[in-house]
Amino acid sequence: MPRGLIATFALAVAAALGAPASLAGDVTLELRDTSGKPLADAVIYAMPSRGAGPTVPVHARVIVDQVNKEFVPRVSIVQAGTEIQFPNSDNIRHSIYSFSAAKVFTTKLYSGREAAPVLFDKTGLIVLGCNIHDAMVAWVIVVDTPWFAKSGADGSATIRDLPAGDYQLSAIAPEPDLTAPAFDLHIESAPLRQALTLKAGA
Repeated sequence: MPRGLIATFALAVAAALGAPASLAGDVTLELRDTSGKPLADAVIYAMPSRGAGPTVPVHARVIVDQVNKEFVPRVSIVQAGTEIQFPNSDNIRHSIYSFSAAKVFTTKLYSGREAAPVLFDKTGLIVLGCNIHDAMVAWVIVVDTPWFAKSGADGSATIRDLPAGDYQLSAIAPEPDLTAPAFDLHIESAPLRQALTLKAGA
């Protein structure tokens, strides 16, 4: 498996936010590597300090397509209880699988939209592959909160309309078996925009 990136939050970051931080709805992190290059497809999520967030709506579903022997999108983040549909837009057949602890499954060899949706009901980082095409790899991050975001090409990810309250803010990079430490966040009256450096994990 390729080596991943892991976000590191130094104590200086927490200090820069203030104690406690006084923040409003939107929280934006600018995710960069050690050379300062923006990182796309990194994930941030805010967990309420007391319990989980609102439950996922029944029959909530997202799509991870297969195009030109690649998963699209390469990285997905969903709330536990979400179904993922895996259509095959290629003119060849695929067989999708995961051996990750949070979700173990294998689809039959198929084309078009024959595969049944898969329920992702446990939190964790899930690596997807194809039994036919070894180069096909994707990641699904399942969280127990509706407040999450994925970074774009500019490396920024914004959680919008985060209600007032206390949270732990975490980041995870789009590679297997790597997570980032969380830091405490108090949402109250002003937005947060913070740059974070992501480093190679061991």
